[in-house]
Amino acid sequence: MSGAQAAGWREVGDGVFVRRHAALDLNCGLVVGDGGCLVVDTRSHLGEGRALAEAVRSVTPHPWTVVNTHAHHDHCFGNASFRPAPIWGSRACADELAATGEMQRAAVVASLLADGDPAAELVATAPIDPPDRLVDDVAVLDVGGRAVTLRHLGRGHTGGDLVVAVDDVLFAGDLVEEGAPPAMDDAFPLEWAATLTALLAHVRGPVVPGHGAVVDAGYVATQRDELAGLARWLTEPGSPPVFDDVTRATARARLPSQR
Repeated sequence: MSGAQAAGWREVGDGVFVRRHAALDLNCGLVVGDGGCLVVDTRSHLGEGRALAEAVRSVTPHPWTVVNTHAHHDHCFGNASFRPAPIWGSRACADELAATGEMQRAAVVASLLADGDPAAELVATAPIDPPDRLVDDVAVLDVGGRAVTLRHLGRGHTGGDLVVAVDDVLFAGDLVEEGAPPAMDDAFPLEWAATLTALLAHVRGPVVPGHGAVVDAGYVATQRDELAGLARWLTEPGSPPVFDDVTRATARARLPSQR
């Protein structure tokens, strides 16, 4: 077994790796170039971030750059573990994290305490460290001679979702979910399907969702169609229901944000 496999990495492209974690079924990514690497998302707190950093070092000694796909705690509260590296994200991601980080922390800590989970203390002390390299539309990074494209294609799971493309692999963040319905906590359910249509134009091979198994264009298209059905159900009387009751209720609660 290679060092990458031993550390939990799966190679889904040439020098492009996914690490799928038991906690929250979360995916993080790694792109390795000649003299540099890129880490996609940093997990929920400093302990998890440091474990991810150690796993990266099992694959490459090169200096890292980080990208956050969006502003939810499980994707970015480990950021400080990778400093002083630059951290990329959409401008909306940075704004959302600055605005909601403390509220997210309080909600997660309360949930963990209720479950008796000792990770509550680690989340409670996690630095909220927003991205400092901001993307409005598109940015192309040189990662050790490899072109990695960051795109903000529109609102969906959050207002600041960023997708990461290298060669034929695309990291979709939580714009794509496998194994559970898309999470609607602060989503834009009337816009999400259009954003996935834009994403599909860039799919060339494997799509890495924010959570769950690696998928393909067909899976993304099916989820896009389901989200389009949800939008119709929310806006057109008599449309048939889609998803479960909780998802539909949460999506309805998000409708004022569409204005």
